[in-house]
Amino acid sequence: MGIEVVVEGLTKSFGKQNIWQDVTLTLPAGEVSVMLGPSGTGKTVFLKSLIGLLKPERGRVLINGVDMVNSPERDIYETRKLFGLMFQDGALFGSMSLFDNIAFPLREHTRKKESEIRRIVMERVDMVGLLGAEEKLPGEISGGMRKRAGLARALVLDPQIILCDEPDSGLDPVRTAFISQLLIDLNAQIDATMLIVTHNLDIAATVPDNMGMLFRRNLVTFGPREVLLTSEEPVVAQFLSGRREGPIGMSEEKDAATLAKEQLNSPPGGGISPPRRIVPQLEPSPGLPARQAVLRRKLRVMGMLDELPPAARRAVENGMAPAQEATP
Repeated sequence: MGIEVVVEGLTKSFGKQNIWQDVTLTLPAGEVSVMLGPSGTGKTVFLKSLIGLLKPERGRVLINGVDMVNSPERDIYETRKLFGLMFQDGALFGSMSLFDNIAFPLREHTRKKESEIRRIVMERVDMVGLLGAEEKLPGEISGGMRKRAGLARALVLDPQIILCDEPDSGLDPVRTAFISQLLIDLNAQIDATMLIVTHNLDIAATVPDNMGMLFRRNLVTFGPREVLLTSEEPVVAQFLSGRREGPIGMSEEKDAATLAKEQLNSPPGGGISPPRRIVPQLEPSPGLPARQAVLRRKLRVMGMLDELPPAARRAVENGMAPAQEATP
């Protein structure tokens, strides 16, 4: 099973530029979480901070008792082996075949024999649907296949925590749908804790158990998917509906005068979008085991039901009720 990741008061700056501050959240063990946010809100920086590749100025990231910010480098290095990281562009070596790219972590970090390496690599190649392409070079395959190869490489060391940095970037809607299903299928097969950074609304609506959003140097919210998907927070509502009106501008923040003008010109009711219909979460492909995270999440969320906003509470209850009993 995956490992819980506890983030407490994390603050990161580059020089005088504050990226985000006081981020506090918990990634539940074995569940799939998504971090949303407009471009430039530091989502990738957040991933790199979790794994200890960047050092925040304040806060802690606790994994199995190790603090990825403040613990000795030796402990951080060992704990990093629990992670699998899928980069935006796949980050494949252009001169190596897909097989050698995927085998690279095994050859670099283990003393396994080549026969064992081949068995593991081919299992992962099969898992991500790339059988028959393992001898191709990255330049000979599509962007979607490179993404899947990058994911296979992230899986070869049997990670208990998987971080995916914009797995949809550069992909068309059909390939994005395939990647979404693949991520759910992987969670069903290996029960790892997963965090996906994206600004793709289709992934956000169908994949995660939990959702958060970064904006204006703060974590707007993080919790069960129903909380964010029913949120009336202006920045969340704007982002989920893809509207121009709201706090998000071409630069990340609109100035006060622009926002005031929008509000003055907005129609009665403030131009608020109708409530979003919460689409069902993806289920594993036929033939795969049920996700173990589903029951754990149900017990966890039912335990916090009284703390949720009314709209989120109704969405949780509807989602967990049989279809014929669901209320509008």
